[in-house]
Amino acid sequence: MWTSLGARSESAGPRAASGRLWAVVLGAAASFFLLGFLIGTVRTNPPSHRGLVQPANAARSRGWFAKPTDQKTSLSTHEDMRTAFMAEMKAENIKQFLYNFTRLPHLAGTKENMHLAQQIQAEWKKFGLDSVQLVHYDVLLSYPDDTKPNYISIIDEHGNEVFNTSLSEPPPPGYEAVADVVPPYNAFSAQGVPEGELVYVNYGRTEDFFTLERDMGINCTGKIVIARYGKIFRGNKVKNAELAGAKGIILYSDPADYCAPGVDPYPNGWDLPGGGAQRGNVLNLNGAGDPLTPGYPAKEYMYRLDKSSGVGLPKIPVHPIGYHDAESLLRNMGGPAPPHSSWKGNLNVSYNVGPGFTEDHSSRKVKMHIHSNNEVRRIYNVIGTIRGTVEPDRYVILGGHRDSWVFGGIDPQSGAAVVHEIVRSFGKLRNEGWRPRRTVIFASWDAEEFGLLGSTEWAEENAKVLQARGVAYINADSSVEGNYTLRVDCTPLMYSLVYSLTKKIPSPDEGFEGKSLYESWYKKNPSSEYKEVPRIKKLGSGNDFEAFFQRLGIASGRARYSKNWNVEKYSSYPVYHSVYETYEIVEQFYDPTFKNHLTVAQVRGGLVFELANSVVLPFDCRDYASAVSNYAHIIYNLSRNHEEELATYSVSFDALFSAVKNFTEVAASFHERLQQIDLNNLLAVRSLNDQLMFLERAFIDPLGLPGRPFYRHVIFAPSSHNKYAGESFPGIYDAMFDIESKADQREAWEEVKRQISIAAFTVQAAADTLKEVA
Repeated sequence: MWTSLGARSESAGPRAASGRLWAVVLGAAASFFLLGFLIGTVRTNPPSHRGLVQPANAARSRGWFAKPTDQKTSLSTHEDMRTAFMAEMKAENIKQFLYNFTRLPHLAGTKENMHLAQQIQAEWKKFGLDSVQLVHYDVLLSYPDDTKPNYISIIDEHGNEVFNTSLSEPPPPGYEAVADVVPPYNAFSAQGVPEGELVYVNYGRTEDFFTLERDMGINCTGKIVIARYGKIFRGNKVKNAELAGAKGIILYSDPADYCAPGVDPYPNGWDLPGGGAQRGNVLNLNGAGDPLTPGYPAKEYMYRLDKSSGVGLPKIPVHPIGYHDAESLLRNMGGPAPPHSSWKGNLNVSYNVGPGFTEDHSSRKVKMHIHSNNEVRRIYNVIGTIRGTVEPDRYVILGGHRDSWVFGGIDPQSGAAVVHEIVRSFGKLRNEGWRPRRTVIFASWDAEEFGLLGSTEWAEENAKVLQARGVAYINADSSVEGNYTLRVDCTPLMYSLVYSLTKKIPSPDEGFEGKSLYESWYKKNPSSEYKEVPRIKKLGSGNDFEAFFQRLGIASGRARYSKNWNVEKYSSYPVYHSVYETYEIVEQFYDPTFKNHLTVAQVRGGLVFELANSVVLPFDCRDYASAVSNYAHIIYNLSRNHEEELATYSVSFDALFSAVKNFTEVAASFHERLQQIDLNNLLAVRSLNDQLMFLERAFIDPLGLPGRPFYRHVIFAPSSHNKYAGESFPGIYDAMFDIESKADQREAWEEVKRQISIAAFTVQAAADTLKEVA
């Protein structure tokens, strides 16, 4: 996998072998003596995990963070090194890294992005990592045709174009001379020049198409549809349009979703200008990775599908436009009024749904001109390592992508800059003689914007090793999407770790001087599920943790600074994936002092530090049991909307709740054993750590979810209707979704029963992995 982790020199002969044997024996003896001394002194403060409801001083009740009385203990060393690691990270460094990473566009598959990979490789080597390699893959990417621009037109009865959409965005100030700015497009769109009547489909969600077809009698077959960005992943919008029979789909950013009230458009404010458009891929890969090599790494030796039959490729043309152009398309729409006020955005139009235009313009049609090409190009991941001392065969991974649609001021370079500073700080400790207990792997992923390709291909190539050795994966995409409070999405195994860590990090928020990050986070975003703790969200997808968590079952998490989702109703951040996502918008509007970036660096870096250095892995299986119980009740309550059908088809959740009860009891018992562990017994520590490490793997079904074989996690998966959102017990949820509309009700409810049985088996099997070894 990586030569730095597994390479061995050949023996020079018996004498060399003998010498090496004695060196190994002596080295091992010294290591065991030192390790025994170090971990033995921790016995006064063994790890003490608590539940989700945390007391104010919970951090001190845990072995990972307890304040020792003897400063010579290994725990003191652990805390001292963590303190030094945190103190080494500087906001000014992150600011400078972000500036450097955003001077040019870094589109995947281009020479600029390859050069950035080489730059990062050179700097990581200089920072002091043991090994830094470029790892390449040849994947299917997608680009506009330079000679045939993509655009949308309105044509009259004679076929004359009476309106054309813009071919590019007006450049932001200071970037007018920058070359190689790709115009707005949707990667992997089908080629074509379809012509037809226009239908407005709101957000293009499943329920939006249902409303049009079932409630309003509007058939989208043979039509071109226009949908606003937001609410769900753009690829799901395209899939829904295909299923509705549309021959093309236009996507636009409505001011209601991409402009904050009272804020000026960029450059005077941080709202999206009317000419700005959101780029983005429209694949429906469902975790497959490269469309031509689904499930396998896109290396030179790999068999490839034909480019026309790749996995997840849309069958209809797709194109994004700005809201000024959208207003021109929607201004004269005919047909009925929108079915609900929620279908209206903030453009000065009626939002009539069509089909087609008003009587005065009834002969006019919309025509799409899409000429983008799909081609195989080489991408490069940067993989760096610091080898662990005690457990070098256990890997903690920090990864974030490097490629951007244009300048990537927020996505991804605000994250890449934080990763760079975390690597520099780890390297500083490494150069001073420190090493982590477990091996730490750092990754700069390529081609994330094209469907998580760099991370997925690497995970596929190294799947067997990662399944055997992967402890955790921490993702590091955008560091900021707002400046209100912390946002964390992670496996329940990490809940307690996240809460404990954030109590050790100072809050950067105004009004919380002298308070912890935990306190400001809890005050601003309390959990709706558990008492007296901040909110942690489920992992969905749309980011590089997908292959690690959803396919391989490696415990994963991510953190960033976010907006106030209760008040700020616009989608994501306004300039998302546009040319206006620059360094300046971050410095002027989002984080002028880069204090939030530094806080995110401390959270992400702190998680990696604890996962790589704690003697006992800082996972709490009781939190997982609590979460699984909560999700089981949620899915059961959802089923109660169909009480009559549950009785008619003999659908019971009893087996699932029995398994959840068993899992809860076993998790509590395991935790009790964990408190009694002899930390001098290396084999016992290793055994319990392995049970903790493999718990996430126990929720993986090798057959995958129905129709989505690369999503294999039975408890968590991206929603089938919105890739960005996480769904719990996804097999059961998908089987029950809109079940009343399914033709064969008996067959539909039989599938629900099948999914309940799979979930019950999996939860019980996970409980078995935590039982004491006989």
